[in-house]
This record gives sequence, C-alpha cells and structure tokens, in this order.
Amino acid sequence: MQVFSLAWGILAILGFFVGVIPCLGWVNWLNIPFAAVGLILSIIAYAQGRPGSRNASAWAIALCLIAVLIGAKRLILGVGIF
Repeated sequence: MQVFSLAWGILAILGFFVGVIPCLGWVNWLNIPFAAVGLILSIIAYAQGRPGSRNASAWAIALCLIAVLIGAKRLILGVGIF
C-alpha cells in the first residue's frame, strides 16, 4: 500500500505541474480531489506500516499535501480558468 500511495502522490504532483501551466489552471479542479484522496490513502498506509518502512508513505503525504495546498492557492489566484 505504501508503494501505491507513493505512485498516487507522484501522479498528484505531476497533475499539479500541469495545472501551473497558463491556460490549464482548470486541471486543478480535478487534481485537488485526486490529491486529497491520495493524502487520505497515504495517511492510512503510514499508520499501517512498520516503523522502519514508512519512508514511501511519508513522501506520498508530502507530495499530496503540496499538490492540494499550492493547487488550491493557484485556483484562488487564477479563478480556476487560467
């Protein structure tokens, strides 16, 4: 589950980078819920993992959190269109 959550986090951050491109800000409307689900899955994977093997889940939490927070700020500043 940790590798799955890391893959989800990488996809979320890639979607964030697409949403930063001018005229593609509408992608954030799709990426923020996607990253939020990834954040929830990553937290579950982190809680279920052994103490020595939680690195992938921690990275996934960080990536999904960045995608949600900065993507939401981009939506607020760009009104979700640009």
